[in-house]
Amino acid sequence: MIEIDDPADPRLDDFRDLSTADRRPDRPGGRGLVIAEGVVVVERLLASPYPVRALLGVRRRVEALGELPAPAYVTSPEVMAEVVGFHLNRGVLAAADRAPQPSPEDLARRSTRLAVLEGVGDHENLGSLFRNAAALGIDGVLLGPGCSDPLYRRSVRVSMGHVLRVPFATMPDLAGGLDMLRHNGFRVAALTPRASAVNLQDAGLRGQRVAVMLGSEGHGLTEEAIAAADLAVRIPMASGVDSLNVATAAAIAFYAIA
Repeated sequence: MIEIDDPADPRLDDFRDLSTADRRPDRPGGRGLVIAEGVVVVERLLASPYPVRALLGVRRRVEALGELPAPAYVTSPEVMAEVVGFHLNRGVLAAADRAPQPSPEDLARRSTRLAVLEGVGDHENLGSLFRNAAALGIDGVLLGPGCSDPLYRRSVRVSMGHVLRVPFATMPDLAGGLDMLRHNGFRVAALTPRASAVNLQDAGLRGQRVAVMLGSEGHGLTEEAIAAADLAVRIPMASGVDSLNVATAAAIAFYAIA
């Protein structure tokens, strides 16, 4: 552990101005770093394949992590807040480089249950969905067109670090990707609230190789995506409710195919 009391110390640059300059690779000047917040999430980062660069925190939070594989910069809450750009109640951060992700084909070959996403753009929904996937035995997530970066800081936080343990791959060609899944023995089920879809519990998906496809928070799956699936399934709901939050719907679907 290395004591630091100067917020301008260049060794803290990985953690600087996170409220306005998060390390998304698609942000101008971003470096694509993975940022974990809080003891629990940092512990999951430390146990993941993502190479840790450094930690920053107050002493008691850093000491709670035990032996560390990278420099840990220890400072006061005031200095930490000045560096980060906001007061961090969780008391510790870690920064890591990205790890190589599998190809969609590799992920399909070693999986039994997958989630396929189209247009899921909200980082909190994405983080919640990954947390649900980890809890309910989903082997991986395929990110189709229009999806946000699951390693964005907010997604990592909301997922409680589980986005760091659930494999994912980018699949920009959705139709071609669905054909690839079928070639690998998957049945593709498109989740939609439309009345003509089969009730989820009646679809006979349990125990099969299944890819559950979920769409954007606003409009759901596109017509093209639903047409490209093997079947459309729905979650029966009470009268007057037309849809569920995508992460909530995903949790129900994941449980139904386990």
